[in-house]
Amino acid sequence: MTLAALNDLAARHALTSYGHFATKPPDNLGQGTLVLLGPAEPGFWPHVTAQPEFRDNQPDPLDRWSSRVITELANAVGGTAYFPFGDPVRPFISWALRSGRTWQSPVVLLVHETAGLMVSFRGAIHLPNLSLAPIVATRPCDTCADKPCLTACPVRALSAGKYDIHACHSFLDTEDGHDDLVKGCAVRRACPISQNYGRSEQQSAYHMQQFHPWP
Repeated sequence: MTLAALNDLAARHALTSYGHFATKPPDNLGQGTLVLLGPAEPGFWPHVTAQPEFRDNQPDPLDRWSSRVITELANAVGGTAYFPFGDPVRPFISWALRSGRTWQSPVVLLVHETAGLMVSFRGAIHLPNLSLAPIVATRPCDTCADKPCLTACPVRALSAGKYDIHACHSFLDTEDGHDDLVKGCAVRRACPISQNYGRSEQQSAYHMQQFHPWP
C-alpha cells in the first residue's frame, strides 16, 4: 500500500490525505504511519449529503458517514481507522500538528497548507506496514503579510493567542451574527488560503449549526 493508492481510494469518497507522520511507541498505535484524512474540495459537500446517512433522519449524519467510509477504507488497505469523535477521545489536534501540513495559526485555530482555517479532519488511518518520509513544509502564516484573521472577528472573540468562546456565542445570538451562521466564521473566511479552498457555504452552515444551534 502506498499513499498514492490510499488517496486514489479515498478520492472516490471525496476525501484526501491531509498529512501523515510515523507513529512512535507512546502513541500506542503500533509501528507504522498515521494518515490524516479530510475533505477533498471542491465537491465534498454535494457528495457527502447525497449519502444514505443524510437521508435517514438520524442524528450525526456526517460523523456516521465518516465512520462507515473510513472504516471501509482502512479495512481495504489493511489499516485501522480512528476518528475525532466518539469514545475514546483521540488526540487529533496533536496528531495534526505532527502531520507536516497543519500548524497553529495566529488566532489559535489550526491552519492547513491547502484548507487554511477551514481545515477539518474526518478521520485517520494507521498503516502498520507503510514508512514515509516526513513532510517538510512552511507554515503559510509566516509569509502572510496582512494576517486578516487577527482582525476579522467583529467582537474579537478570536484574536492573537486567545479564544473567548462566550463572546463568540453571544455575538452569534445577535442579528449581526447571522452572516457568520449561514456563511461560516468570519475569521476562518478571512484566511487567504481558506478563500481558495472551495468549501461550500452549506457545509460551513452545517458546522455552525453543530457549534451554535439556531432555529
